[in-house]
Amino acid sequence: MMSSPTPTPAPSGPPDRNRPLRRLTARGRHEAHRVASSLELFFDLCFVVAVAQAGAQLVHAVAEGHAGEGIVNYAMVFFAVWWAWMNFTWFASAYDNDDVLYRVVTLVQIAGALVLAAGVSQAFEDHDFLAVWLGYAIMRIAMSVQWLRAARSSRPPERIMALRYAGGVLICQVGWLGLLFAPVSGRPWLFLVMALLEMCVPAYAERKHMSAWHPHHIAERYGLFTIIVLGETVAAATVAVKSGIDEHHALARLLPIAAGGLLIVFAAWWIYFVTPVHGRLRSRRQAFLWGYGHYLVFAAAAAIGAGLEVAVEQAVGKAHISTLAASAAVTLPTALYLLTVWALHSRHFKVGITEQLVLPSAALLVICCTFLGDWAVLVAGIVLALAVATGVTLTARRVLPARGTAEPAA
Repeated sequence: MMSSPTPTPAPSGPPDRNRPLRRLTARGRHEAHRVASSLELFFDLCFVVAVAQAGAQLVHAVAEGHAGEGIVNYAMVFFAVWWAWMNFTWFASAYDNDDVLYRVVTLVQIAGALVLAAGVSQAFEDHDFLAVWLGYAIMRIAMSVQWLRAARSSRPPERIMALRYAGGVLICQVGWLGLLFAPVSGRPWLFLVMALLEMCVPAYAERKHMSAWHPHHIAERYGLFTIIVLGETVAAATVAVKSGIDEHHALARLLPIAAGGLLIVFAAWWIYFVTPVHGRLRSRRQAFLWGYGHYLVFAAAAAIGAGLEVAVEQAVGKAHISTLAASAAVTLPTALYLLTVWALHSRHFKVGITEQLVLPSAALLVICCTFLGDWAVLVAGIVLALAVATGVTLTARRVLPARGTAEPAA
């Protein structure tokens, strides 16, 4: 009688983990220890180059007295950057298999972001959106390739969802061609139509099947990008300090801007990260509202940095605008940031009317600071610092008694 062969021990981990090309299948929605990868962090850092370019052009437009036109162009360019970033983020949360082809296609998307960044100045100054469109097209076509890979490796209804994504992305890209041929006055309206169509693609694609994105991973990815964008604001405050050293005659006006800018960005970080938000991302509706609403969070955070640079240029006499307009360039995006963060997730963790009113009240006071002249930015920063302190105090008063009553009497 022949003896049975000794069984070969099963390899640990996925059997095709070390293969250069692997099937692009959905990851587990409740996968443990799901964190951002080094490729995702690299992706964010490269994308923030385009954010910085949009912010720099916004500074130039506002400082030259063309705030309305500058804000419209900023909104359009920032949407392209944000939407491409967001689509990749949610896709990667569900399908990142980290094989060679996935990495290459992601690097192509990064190249597209850099092409878009190179064309931002032409879009603002000459109304020439060719480079912006080309960069966006590179990013979106690469995204369609990823969805087609996912469709090839999945079964219905997941395959149908992936094909809807791929088709919707390509169809919308054809529509964006209109920016190259439409008259300048009609481009904002075309942008609104196309932006709405773009945002309808995920809702249509996931109507019957939701992609396997990871709530904790998504919350971390959004938080990391928020930190990077706020870092641009810190850089703007640093410019204020440097300008104060170089322009001694304006030092008294620049130091309050620098101090107020730092207080604003510190408070903005605190307010965003005071509570973990991944627990709110359970349903499709909550996820869509939260994800889409971050367009205003990111755009406002980046605009705060641009506003600080405008305030600095006005203080040293390089901007052709009033002190009121320069102050508004900081206070208005700050107020928008506060209200949007409160609406998206902070309000869900507040108890009682007093806690709920802290951030909306702070936003209103920040707007009022616009009329304080040279002290507007500093006072706005102090208002935010007091709002943070008030929130901490109210939370402590609510939590500490509850802990005390939970302990047995001595």
